[in-house]
Amino acid sequence: MEKDFEKIFQDKIDREVRIEPRDWMPEKYRQTLIRQISQHAHSEIVGMLPEGNWITRAPNLRRKAILLAKVQDEAGHGLYLYSAAETLGISRDEMYHQLHTGKAKYSSIFNYPTLSWADMGAIGWLVDGAAIMNQVPLCRTSFGPYARAMVRVCKEESFHQRQGFEILLTLSRGNEAQKKMAQDSIDRWWWPSIMMFGPKDDESPNTQLSMKWKIKRFTNDELRQKFVDVCAEQIKILGLTIPDPELKWNEERGHYDFGPINWDEFWQVVQGNGPCNKERLEARRKAWDDGAWVREAASAYAAKRKNDTTEAAA
Repeated sequence: MEKDFEKIFQDKIDREVRIEPRDWMPEKYRQTLIRQISQHAHSEIVGMLPEGNWITRAPNLRRKAILLAKVQDEAGHGLYLYSAAETLGISRDEMYHQLHTGKAKYSSIFNYPTLSWADMGAIGWLVDGAAIMNQVPLCRTSFGPYARAMVRVCKEESFHQRQGFEILLTLSRGNEAQKKMAQDSIDRWWWPSIMMFGPKDDESPNTQLSMKWKIKRFTNDELRQKFVDVCAEQIKILGLTIPDPELKWNEERGHYDFGPINWDEFWQVVQGNGPCNKERLEARRKAWDDGAWVREAASAYAAKRKNDTTEAAA
């Protein structure tokens, strides 16, 4: 019987019919989605921290308002994604617990520090740019709630990328100190950004099934190559350089070649040994603990309203 269900399920996937929460699905499909969507949601929430660090230090009111709106957008993205994951049978409290205990992961990029205002530009151009490259195909992912959430997320992320590029463009046209600041930021964020796409395809344990089930539409290495190709052209507008002496156009492949990635650094950060891993988790745990009274008050108010409604009905 289960094999029949699996055949029907795969047939729907192959025919581009979206899977909805009440549809039968293999347990592995459900767990893969919970892992991916919750990790995505955690990344949006943790990703608020390095940028929030610069809200009070933005160079003018316009920049401050834009950055504040961007961080607010990231919070909204996290909420959309937590809601999508909840349709798979996991509670939000459980997802938070997995994050706070270190069981669940989030994007390794957010474990690097933001040292200058130019980092707001590099995060927008490179980090959000890599995110868009990853996320646009997710608008066609096979799981309905995830795909629908990603439509709005991608629209807002496109503005984030433009905002980041505009910051770097302004700095690149400024004085020597500003140009140096922009270049330094790109130097620090380039390699972590291309690590965002995850491990090499032959070392990614989830890619094969995710491609079969159309959770993913492209492999990690395919998306990484697209990102490098785009950035290698955009950097010319900035008049700055990508910190990779091996970056060059390969006419035969029709793509840019690029240098080796430091996978030791990638795995160290993923395993919790990055520059800011402990700081980021401590900040999230503190926010959870400090917000306990709000959750308790909201629960008490909801219970009171329910009791009042029951008494009125009686």
